[in-house]
Amino acid sequence: MTGTHQEISYIVRDPRQKNTKLAEELFSMEQAQCSRRFHRQIPDYRMSPLQGLPNLAAMFGVGGIWSKDESSRLHLNSFKVLGGSFALYRYLQKLLGLSGPNTSFEYLASQEVKDKVGDLTFASATDGNHGRGIAWAAKRLGFKCMIYVHSETSISRIDAIKSNGAKVVIIDGNYDDAVRQVAIDAKKNGWTIISDTSWDNYTEIPTWIMQGYLTLLAETQEQFTGVGIVKPTHLFIQAGVGALAASVIGFYHALFGQNAPKCIVVEPDKASCIYESAIAGDGKPHSVGGALDTIMAGLACGDPSPIAWKILNEDADAFIKVPDYVAAKGMRMYATPLNGDPFIISGESGAVTLGAFASIMQYSELEELKEALGLDEMSQVLFINTEGNTDPIHFRQIIWEGANPVPKEYWHNL
Repeated sequence: MTGTHQEISYIVRDPRQKNTKLAEELFSMEQAQCSRRFHRQIPDYRMSPLQGLPNLAAMFGVGGIWSKDESSRLHLNSFKVLGGSFALYRYLQKLLGLSGPNTSFEYLASQEVKDKVGDLTFASATDGNHGRGIAWAAKRLGFKCMIYVHSETSISRIDAIKSNGAKVVIIDGNYDDAVRQVAIDAKKNGWTIISDTSWDNYTEIPTWIMQGYLTLLAETQEQFTGVGIVKPTHLFIQAGVGALAASVIGFYHALFGQNAPKCIVVEPDKASCIYESAIAGDGKPHSVGGALDTIMAGLACGDPSPIAWKILNEDADAFIKVPDYVAAKGMRMYATPLNGDPFIISGESGAVTLGAFASIMQYSELEELKEALGLDEMSQVLFINTEGNTDPIHFRQIIWEGANPVPKEYWHNL
């Protein structure tokens, strides 16, 4: 089923037997526990909160709304550090000829490791959060770091990367141009690329990054158990290249198989490479071009990660693309909660899933989509707030000044 309303386009797949073999291979609970064991060793590690919004759930007529809030993860404002740090861990393990779960963070940061592996430089392209996470992990472990950004990246995001010891290179073009340029320069200079997107003959490190994200999912399941919930019924997950979405969807399909939650992937309409790949219907990843000019900087990607797309193509239930004002609406909803619900700081990329869900529940024209997804009073809906206030100027423009408003014709009174 496909449809469009108030600039929100969607495709919902017919119920089918899913192929969970790859998900089980890459994203098992055993792998999640391995990732979490590593992250627990990092100084300042804390489990991020799973925030319940019961009053918002009651207003929308669902059983529960839950937001896994990554805005304070290791004081870095984003979940991205989980993937980057785990990839560096696995890469160094491989160089050292080590295996198993007992290589400590402290040992990897030791002079003994530096003497064995030599003077390494890690490099990556980013729209902000991934680069900051790589820079932080490289600095903590005592290695150099080169981060490439495109010319539209905000100064606050660039400064945050630099504050963690990395050298930043600004190039013309968009995020995908930065990915291509860092690959060229890394080969020339002997740097090691730590990218969250894959390409031909480059899949191992992106897989490690996706596996690093499993820490937040192992935490989430533990937190759900604590409130008597076996699993969410619905996952709304944002996508750029698709790495986080594949990790989340892969984890829940590895854990629950055909009984996994309904999985809905949400993207900006100006950078909807996953949605366009789904619409094409040929099982292949498809790119989108242009400036990728969206306020959702962390999702402004035109090329899907092929390995991530494979998981999404096999196991996702729906794909949605939305305009920027939907993300801005989600930010304001988190920042102005109903009485009794928690206040959550969420950036543009973090809030788009809540904005998309709210639109589905509010507009009668999207009733067919709501019914196809089975959203009702029994639903327990999970969002991941992937980032906090990573761009303070733009955050205030949206929350204080009302930038990117919902068009008046789409206002809805509840």
